[in-house]
Amino acid sequence: MSRKVSFNKKILATVIASSALTGLSSFAFAQDDSVEEVTVTGIRASMERAMDIKRDSAGVVDAISAEDMGKFPDTNLAESLQRITGVSIDRSNGEGSRITVRGFGPDYNMVTLNGRTLPTGSAYGGSSGADASTRGGNSRAFDFANLASEAVSGVEVYKTSKANIAAGGIGASVNIKTSRPLDGDGFKATIGAKAVADTTNRTGDDVTPEVSGLVSWADDADVFGVSLSASYQERDSGFTGATVNNWTVAEWEGGSSQTIFDNPANSTKFKNAPAVGQLYSRPNDVRYTFSDRERDRTNAQLTFQYRPIEDLTATLDYTFAQNNQSEHRGEVTTWVQNGGYIQSVEFDNSAIKTPIFITENYGTDRKDVGFAQQYRSQEDTLESTGLNVNWAVNDQLTLNVDVHDSTLESLPTGPGHSGELDVGIGATIKSGASWQFSGATIPTWTHTLDGTLGTEDLSSSVMRVWSAEQRSDVTQAKVDAQWQFDDGRFDFGIERREMGSNTIDYNTNNNQVLGGWGASAPGEFPASLFEEFDVAGEFKDASTGNSPHIGYRADARALAQHLVGIYPVIADGSGPAFIGVENTQGTKGVRNSKSNNDIQEDTDAVYFQLSTAGTLAGLEIDVVTGLRYETTDQVSSSDTPPLAYYVWQSDNDFTSVSQAAGAKTIAKNSYDALLPNLDLSAKLTDDIVGRFSYSKTIARPGLGQLGAATSYGNPDGSTLNAGTNVQATGNNPYLKPLESNNVDVSVEWYFDDASYLSAGVFEKRVINFIGTEQVTRTFEGIQDQTSGPRAKAAMAALQSRGLDVDNAGIYAMMQILANPTAYPTGAAAFTPALKSFFNDQKGYPFITPNADDPLMEYTMSSPVNSREAKIYGAEFAGQHFFGESGFGIQANYTIVRGDVKFDNMDITENQFALLGLSDTANLVLMYEKYGVEARLAYNWRDEFLNRTGAGANNPGYIEAYSQIDANVTYHVTDNLSLSLEGINLTGEDRREHARNKNMLWGYDDLGARYQLGARYSF
Repeated sequence: MSRKVSFNKKILATVIASSALTGLSSFAFAQDDSVEEVTVTGIRASMERAMDIKRDSAGVVDAISAEDMGKFPDTNLAESLQRITGVSIDRSNGEGSRITVRGFGPDYNMVTLNGRTLPTGSAYGGSSGADASTRGGNSRAFDFANLASEAVSGVEVYKTSKANIAAGGIGASVNIKTSRPLDGDGFKATIGAKAVADTTNRTGDDVTPEVSGLVSWADDADVFGVSLSASYQERDSGFTGATVNNWTVAEWEGGSSQTIFDNPANSTKFKNAPAVGQLYSRPNDVRYTFSDRERDRTNAQLTFQYRPIEDLTATLDYTFAQNNQSEHRGEVTTWVQNGGYIQSVEFDNSAIKTPIFITENYGTDRKDVGFAQQYRSQEDTLESTGLNVNWAVNDQLTLNVDVHDSTLESLPTGPGHSGELDVGIGATIKSGASWQFSGATIPTWTHTLDGTLGTEDLSSSVMRVWSAEQRSDVTQAKVDAQWQFDDGRFDFGIERREMGSNTIDYNTNNNQVLGGWGASAPGEFPASLFEEFDVAGEFKDASTGNSPHIGYRADARALAQHLVGIYPVIADGSGPAFIGVENTQGTKGVRNSKSNNDIQEDTDAVYFQLSTAGTLAGLEIDVVTGLRYETTDQVSSSDTPPLAYYVWQSDNDFTSVSQAAGAKTIAKNSYDALLPNLDLSAKLTDDIVGRFSYSKTIARPGLGQLGAATSYGNPDGSTLNAGTNVQATGNNPYLKPLESNNVDVSVEWYFDDASYLSAGVFEKRVINFIGTEQVTRTFEGIQDQTSGPRAKAAMAALQSRGLDVDNAGIYAMMQILANPTAYPTGAAAFTPALKSFFNDQKGYPFITPNADDPLMEYTMSSPVNSREAKIYGAEFAGQHFFGESGFGIQANYTIVRGDVKFDNMDITENQFALLGLSDTANLVLMYEKYGVEARLAYNWRDEFLNRTGAGANNPGYIEAYSQIDANVTYHVTDNLSLSLEGINLTGEDRREHARNKNMLWGYDDLGARYQLGARYSF
């Protein structure tokens, strides 16, 4: 490691090194020929380079530079980006995945590779919704977990826009730069290997490999160069977690009115009951979950460069990135049954009253404990081929031509093209249960069982197949020109970008009812398929109280294969059990209807930009002003099969049956945008720079919102009862892009080598934010058997006998009244045992619509451009190295606020709110001396609103999270270094809640990850 200190005595500005290739850097000058060479390596060197980019750029730009060839600061790009002021990340499986910048989430940030727009997509798990990690395609967000960092030479984050930057990022435009062979001299190579130990691993290898290498060669004349980078990583990991599947929230009406617990409000079962008019909540269940994952990631980039003359450079490159993931997941689930089974509900004193305790007794009935098992598998593949030609025609004119074609495929690789194979398992031996929801990190529960639980008690219930795939492609061609003149530079260019995204998913609401919703076929599995597993005992950080230490672990693929062999006919009579999505037509309708959503966007752009420097009031001023014009033609095509009817299978369990696919629905839209920008920077003193920036930016609507079809949710009971609200979701292919007027003001003090302090404020005024329009409507042909004459007769019969009018009771009474031969006494035949039989057993006809049933009433939600909002905040940052001591510090803090917040007390509509807004902070302590490089990094993100419309129109808040990472590298020689990294050293966890903290959505018990590595450079 070496550092040869030298400097330029008179520097007005320097040119960002990548400007010729990317076309993204700002205008800058250099005067004076006496430039001495600077050769630096290590942490301090990379931070100096990043600081130079920040100082010499117009507008607000932050950067991260590799410490050396093949040595980016973090293994994960997103983990590095979170160190930048104003950037926060979303984590998946404890690893950085997607970024949020200044409160704008992943879909609203533009990510480019060497200035080229990248395709995006993610469909992991087919959007099953079993936990937060599953995706359903239709995504504009780039997943940084797909790219290894070894080939990355730098990342630049442009928080203020310029005319020569492609539109699409309101939060920021992020440019990932890779190394080029003619950037260096002669032959260079580096090879590295790491042993990765993930403390959350249970079933995989305790230590997994990661290998990487980079070779770069240029001939002596710098005419021809070639480089190859490659990396391969395996990671085995796991997690333990807890979820609640849904929370229903309602207003307490008091008196004899029915509650969402299917008991009247004046029942003595309610303790510390809400006041009349107060909001209260009801949980659906409690699930303890576990997961074991395997991932292998392969990255490679091959680059050729040819420079036949000094002023002409051609670059041809090919980039490949593949990420394979598989996962075995399981649950222990206990459902809240409600109705007559409830013995007591005690509420807390929250503004929205949430149960502290719920106790149920099932009398002579028996309810099941769930042990569902899932298998997930997905492969994401990115390929990009590009050609760049940069020609300095003369001293004034430079032309840059760049073309590329890039594709990304996110494809399910499970059995039968499944993304998630879900096998429901239950043991119906529970006679009572109780839950505690308040005052703990996760809910706890107890139950009473008949006898001892064993594999002989296990039965299937339903089997589901989830599958989604997204294919995206980008073809882009652009010509940039730069004209230098005495006092500045003029940039202009044209661009054509064609983006296509196709997402296919399958109708996963067609549950295959095998052993029945009540798991009524105990003993149908060989004991050898299951392994006893203490799920509650796997939690490291959260107390599970007196929750039972039970559970099973199994391979869902083996379970499914066994069920296919023993169920030639399933309960709805539609045919044999099957695995995958190929079986599309059963005897009673479409079993796996394919929904195809295709979006094509063709964008043409032209821009010009003027950069000049001068003196005003004795201050050196740089001015960059420009104008970009873009026009987009959009075609949305959907061929989602329409819904035919619902099959009511038990109290709150429904399966939808689709019609055969019909003609495609095609919608066309077009829009244009005129985007000005102005950047002023003034050298207030030799060391202090002041900046003002104005720009107008756009972000296109989410791909899923631009479809041309309607999707239908399932009922969760009879619509005669309170709390049953059937949802439908429409799309809107005519949505306009979001438009933001942005203002930034900042000041930066560069007081020493690699040392600065900065402070700034920003504001973004956004129009065309996408809100939700809700209407109540019906659809021709879709009928509601839960509120028709049969259902009303069943409800009246229950009421006349003083019985609970809950969903299970209505369903069972409808079955009894519909079968006078089997039950000649009619309603008098109703018993708790029959109620249990009809809701838990199989082998009888389910309830389908009759001609006299009314049409189903839906709460129909559709996206509309109906909102505007203001996001504003402040950023503070600094870094400093303490002389020659070797010690340094880097810190930043970001404040983000918005003027539209989610109202937790409002349940009247699907609210619009700004997502992702939170304060963030970073503190990094560094040491570099005597061959040792060390970093200790602390990252914090405050609580933020992650989603709206979850479950029964609830929000989801990710709670405040902090993480500590460490890295120590020892340079044994100039060529050989050894390193040790620790990620999430304290094992911080992830928790999400709904309208208050007692309403848990999900909790992931995570752990630390360690990497021991060696690296050799030639």
